[in-house]
Parts: sequence; structure tokens; C-alpha cells
Amino acid sequence: MKFNPYIKNSIPISEIGLGAWQLGHDSGWKSMTKTQAVHLVHSALDVGVNFFDTAPNYGHGTGEERLGSALKKVDRSTIVINTKFGHTHTGSLNYSADHIRTSLEGSLKRLQVDYVDSLIIHNPPSAYLDGNKNDHYEILEKLQHEGKIKAYGASLDTYADMKLLMDTTNSKVMETFFNIFHQDARCGFAQAQKNEVGIIVKIPLDSGWLSGKYNAKSTFTDIRSRWSAKDIETRAELVTKVIAITGKEVNLAQMAIAFCLAYDAVATVIPGNVDVNQLSSNVKSADMAITPLMLEKLEHFYQSKVKKLNLPW
Repeated sequence: MKFNPYIKNSIPISEIGLGAWQLGHDSGWKSMTKTQAVHLVHSALDVGVNFFDTAPNYGHGTGEERLGSALKKVDRSTIVINTKFGHTHTGSLNYSADHIRTSLEGSLKRLQVDYVDSLIIHNPPSAYLDGNKNDHYEILEKLQHEGKIKAYGASLDTYADMKLLMDTTNSKVMETFFNIFHQDARCGFAQAQKNEVGIIVKIPLDSGWLSGKYNAKSTFTDIRSRWSAKDIETRAELVTKVIAITGKEVNLAQMAIAFCLAYDAVATVIPGNVDVNQLSSNVKSADMAITPLMLEKLEHFYQSKVKKLNLPW
């Protein structure tokens, strides 16, 4: 496992992290038992993962609780935890600045820790990212001064939002939507490196499409039911074109994760892991070398074939 710089006063983090959405009960993806969740976290630790991403709303709080239980006996100085604010453990949204401290205290209690390494605003409307117009960042600075967080930032989806956050706040963490089909965030990578902002890549497999498991006839009953028949058909065609570029002999999921890791600005990638086998496959992505030529081809593919489609998440 390779380890990359993340934030000031933090140990380097594993370039493959564990996204903890699936650890929670009734997570909206695939529910796990607590035993399964703890086993997955311990398996991640065994293969070198030391970065864990969670949030209060994952499993209505059970995601944080189970992660906390799994990490309880682990030396806190050897792991890095990122959690969020905005989506509450009850399933509601609350982006009020006055709720930040309450949300964090709840997370700390569920995680059984005294601090988190980073606290980020969870996919907020763009208006909340402007540090000149919001009280949120003053509160986050206070929490940082108190030692309850080491850094703060936001989870966001576009370059415009990345730039707004970096231009108007002292945020040092961004969780960005980035994969072969969604490369807009790449425009912010240079500024992030200049500002020493740690980048966490979310949704690297485009909610499973870049695993190669789905086609034009696939149907979904979970959160992915948001896609129309036309959306599914379009993505299926794009997957076929990506495979034509990368080659049928290549593990598409591993290539998709390796694509994200090919950028120096990226500190870690958090693919979904529903079981140990998937975790093992994702970790192997770190060993896949992606050539400059392949990177250029995939960037050109996005610019010429995908960008104009404005694919819905």
C-alpha cells in the first residue's frame, strides 16, 4: 500500500481508503450486520488501509457506531478518520452553522474518539461554500483550535464549487466527485496542490458502472433507481467505449481506480466495498500502473465523448 500526504499534522494516508457508507444498517445500498461491518474494517486494516470516511447519516448513525467499535482497540495515532456535517443521523438535512458543534459531538460519541482528523460539509448547496458569506468556517476554525478537528472542508461535485471553497476559506480537505466519466474536478487539482488541500476521491466507479457489471438491460431498485432507461443506455454505451480503450483483458474496476490515483493531487480514493473480496480487488488497484498514454486517451475520451453529455449523477 502506498501512503500519501493528507493534511498538516496528520500521518500519510493509504491511497485506498474505506468508505464507510455500507457499514451502517439499512444504508440504502446493502445492509450489513454489525459482525460483518467490524470484520470488513479489520480486513481493511490488515491490508494497510488507515483512512476511513464516514458520516452521521450512514445507516442513521450506525455506520459511525460500527466503525468506532471496529477501531476501538486500534492505536488512534495510526488511523485517520474523516466525517461530515449536514446530513444528520435522523435522515434530515441541517446545514445551519449552529448545528456544526452538535453534529460533531454526536459523531465523536458514536466513533468513540476525542477528535476526528477532518470534518467536511456534506454535499451542501453551493451557497454554503462561500467563506465570505457564511459563519460556518469561523466555527470550524474554533473547533480546530480546540483540537476536536485537525482540518475542515467540504464534499462537492464540481470545479466551480472547488474553486469557490478554496478561494474564500482556509479549507484543507475536499472530497470530490471524480472518475473516468466525470473529470470536471481535475480542473481544480493544481490549485488544490498549491493550497496544500488533501483530495479524497468519491464515486470512482461511477456507482458501479465502471466495474463493468452493468449493461443496457440492467435495472436498479436501490438509490440507483434514479437513472432513467435512457441514462442506463447511455452509460452502457460509454462503458463499451472505455473497454475498447483499456482492453478487454484489463480489470475495468481496477483501471478506473488506478486512473484516479494517477493524479498527484489525489490523496486517497474511497471505492465502495460490500465485502472482503471487493475490498481485496480495490486494494490491488494501487498496484496497477497506468501509462501516460492511457491517461491521455481517457482524458481525451472524456473531453470528446462524455463532457457534452452532462451525465446525471
